[in-house]
Amino acid sequence: MSKIAMTTIPVAQAVGTVLCHDITRIEPGVQKGPVFRKGHVIREEDIPVLLSVGKENLYVYEPRPGQVHENDAAVRIGNAVIGKNIAFSDIKEGRINFLAAAHGLLRVDVDALARVNACEEIVLATLHTMQEVKKGQAVGGTRIIPLLIEDEKITRLEHSVTGPVLEVLPFRALRVGMVTTGNEVYSGRIKDAFGPVIRQKFESLGSTVIGQTFSDDSIDMTVAGIRNFIADGADMVVCTGGMSVDPDDRTPAAIRAAGGTVVTYGAPTFPGAMFLLAYINNIPVLGLPGCVMYHRASIFDLVVPRLLAGIPVTREDIVALGHGGFCAGCGECRYPNCAFGKN
Repeated sequence: MSKIAMTTIPVAQAVGTVLCHDITRIEPGVQKGPVFRKGHVIREEDIPVLLSVGKENLYVYEPRPGQVHENDAAVRIGNAVIGKNIAFSDIKEGRINFLAAAHGLLRVDVDALARVNACEEIVLATLHTMQEVKKGQAVGGTRIIPLLIEDEKITRLEHSVTGPVLEVLPFRALRVGMVTTGNEVYSGRIKDAFGPVIRQKFESLGSTVIGQTFSDDSIDMTVAGIRNFIADGADMVVCTGGMSVDPDDRTPAAIRAAGGTVVTYGAPTFPGAMFLLAYINNIPVLGLPGCVMYHRASIFDLVVPRLLAGIPVTREDIVALGHGGFCAGCGECRYPNCAFGKN
């Protein structure tokens, strides 16, 4: 730990020293709370305030050459580790929180995060990587453990960080085409329930469903629906229905017939196992299983935000979802404040 000299000195001599405990003002029936908090650096204008609360002597830390105060250290750590679209909160008790400056996807370099936390007397915590965050949401925080730290430790950290440890990738506003398959919906025997759910999900992420085409169970009609949306300028196409192993469910075959290069058919997530992801000329084409319609959180919520943030999703990414991909089925869904998809 850092070697820090602690001493008791008169208030009038305390300018530039660091408080080692909170200073509290008590006014019966009016207020009780800290006037200055632990770690505060005493200024000339603080002396009359300290005297007014009965403090003529203070127990303080005396910084030595080559030491950095906790507030300054937190700022330097923050500047070293943050990437795009991250803002600082106010400093409180030596800690800075990091705030998302945009609605988007939080991306954390988990290996780099571990290296930062291996540095003596420095701590950095974040939310799980690859999750949607709202503008203004706290996504992490940092501080040092002592009130003062050797400058060389902060300098060593600054030199060791070669890229952003955490950043927020804003969601792109995509134009999405939706192809809904199934004779029962196409013929009007049942009312489509998928469409409204998918529209709402994309709208909440800043994208727009530009149209919905209904197809019977034939591969040719589904292929035509996919290709028409791509010709009309869709940035993504989602297919709903026809994703099970039933012989009438032919959506995977239709996506392949439309020219899709399949990344995965199947995902180690419950709900969401019968998910398909393909690309046609770099345009994502998704086969969405029925669970997306009635589960608040599913494979949709784990993959689509990545695509909207401009991150190509690979087979390896899907495979990695198995750790954390089992929904606990809580009586009241708390997603995203739960373990689902947090691998």
